[in-house]
Amino acid sequence: MALLLIVCLLDGMRDEAQQKPMARLDESLLTHLPPFSRLDNRQIRDILDQATSKRYNEGVTVFGEGEEAERFFMLLDGYIRVMRITDTGEQVIALHIPSGQLFGIARALGRDTYPATAVTASEAIILSWPTRLWDHFASYDGFTTETYKTVGKRIGEMNTRIVELATQQVEQRIANALLRLVNQTGRKVEDGIEVDFPITRQDLSEMTASTLHTVSRLLSAWEKDGIVKSRRKRIVVSDPHRLVLLSQPH
Repeated sequence: MALLLIVCLLDGMRDEAQQKPMARLDESLLTHLPPFSRLDNRQIRDILDQATSKRYNEGVTVFGEGEEAERFFMLLDGYIRVMRITDTGEQVIALHIPSGQLFGIARALGRDTYPATAVTASEAIILSWPTRLWDHFASYDGFTTETYKTVGKRIGEMNTRIVELATQQVEQRIANALLRLVNQTGRKVEDGIEVDFPITRQDLSEMTASTLHTVSRLLSAWEKDGIVKSRRKRIVVSDPHRLVLLSQPH
């Protein structure tokens, strides 16, 4: 699917610094994605005809926390890292968004500003629309229903993480974070299941409210035990069953 999308978009993205109209993207390629899965082709065409597209390199900020929510977005290919800044100025990774999902949907949350910062966790291809179009798209019942299902899942994931932070030891938190990543984004490789985007030990520390030292110590120990393999910005879970055991209360 990702290759099909990229092929369809290449001719419209020669200049990465500019946004281009979505003239070449066939609506049939999007019918399985949550915001579009209950819409007919005419409705999908209406939405796509008003979209602009942009290719982003890894590590690019799409929008910042507190900025005016002038646009909302859909991730066609790649991964997005959503981050918050605490009252003490610490950066916390709230969640990761995989391809095929809307993000930056401040209007759906009753907000005029973005509640978090969105940064590309890999190279990405993103559609966007002016926020003024949200109410028009929301008039399509299927679009609204599927969007709020996605919002509900994200809130559920964040609530789970809050409970983990309050009740679990650091080893459990890190194990659960890795399990979530491989469940959401993992791809099968020769020596296990790899998180399908670059991730550092610092990223894991920000996801789990732990220190870089603690993450490094645990990953090194797990690597010696054959549970994970850690490369530069890459993590492979070699023994998911043992990681599940580590995620449980001892």
